[in-house]
Amino acid sequence: MKSIKPSARLFLFTWFFSSLFFSATVFAQSVETGNPSPIKFPTPKGISNQLFYLQRDPNTNTIICELNLDSDGDINKKDPIKVYWIRYENDGEKEDLSYIQRKFAYGIQAKAIGNDQYELRFVSHKKLPLYLMKSAEDKKYHVYVTVNNKKIQLDRIFLRIEGGSFWIPNVKYVELKGLNTANKSQIIERIKV
Repeated sequence: MKSIKPSARLFLFTWFFSSLFFSATVFAQSVETGNPSPIKFPTPKGISNQLFYLQRDPNTNTIICELNLDSDGDINKKDPIKVYWIRYENDGEKEDLSYIQRKFAYGIQAKAIGNDQYELRFVSHKKLPLYLMKSAEDKKYHVYVTVNNKKIQLDRIFLRIEGGSFWIPNVKYVELKGLNTANKSQIIERIKV
């Protein structure tokens, strides 16, 4: 890694994390049952302001996306989302994202769009907007995404990686799991990469 020029290193990291998340041309489809991960992933528990979480092969370490509240319990308008790791492979310890992870992979950019609503985009893939807003039903903040003309209250994002290498992973699909807001049923939508 030391022999690579800084600009080339930046390009490789950006390309790697972008390919991990979504490719330039993706399409969504209703979930298939084929090609599941061989890993049994834990479900994060006891995180009071958790909005959704992200998991991916090749390990159980999990990215948590949590509502960022100030000392008065109000949403932090400049930085409404906290993103960090739960390192299940290290006894479930909490760990901040590294600079590279925050700037090129799992960091989230938030833009206020009015009425206490925010447009969110992962730094590694800006084509799929997520929306942070209060639910009319429970008056709590949730993150929403629209896939296949279905509005989903997001619970989990999963990236299925099968083989490849550190620099060129073989991403098979991305799954978005949550609540279909139209009929309040659980839904999983898969995006093939």
